[in-house]
Amino acid sequence: MKRLNGINKIKLAVFISGRGSNLISLIRFTSKKESKFIIKLVISSNPKAKGINFANKYKINKKIVNYNGSTKNDNLILKELKKNKIDTICLAGFMKILSKNLIKKFDGKIFNIHPSLLPKYKGLNTHFRAIKNKEKFSGCTVHLVNSKLDSGKIVLQKKVRVSNNDTPKTLEKKILTQEHILYPKALNKFYFNR
Repeated sequence: MKRLNGINKIKLAVFISGRGSNLISLIRFTSKKESKFIIKLVISSNPKAKGINFANKYKINKKIVNYNGSTKNDNLILKELKKNKIDTICLAGFMKILSKNLIKKFDGKIFNIHPSLLPKYKGLNTHFRAIKNKEKFSGCTVHLVNSKLDSGKIVLQKKVRVSNNDTPKTLEKKILTQEHILYPKALNKFYFNR
């Protein structure tokens, strides 16, 4: 068991489906000497996810699960989580909806990062919708996961100004930069109130 100044590190599983940019920011965060977290497992719903390369590079256990919320999938994931003694799940661009069973088993210990200022713009196409509605601000939210889509308790948010010439792509880029800063901060705030 990894220890930090006599304190056991909180073991994270990061769930991804794509490029893994939040995964790499979490890897950098947990690699710092003073970090109280360690990533023990990466689960990908997509065998071609670029984020898997980060798991390989940093020698983190990984599992590819064709996730559809079935009992078989759940049991496979729960078995991996148990095997790796996972305390907390971080969804980082995981494009699947977790089953109620999985949420119940890790109640209050599943985080998600969402590219809008929740409760506005739950679901997909958040940047397009924010621009279409002429929002002055958008941003990102780290929240706990419950059985309703993007509706769990908010841990932290970061506002980002939407400029007149922003496109969904430029806004995504600005917000993604903030996501990488916000996710680690939210974990520290939730567990250590700092």
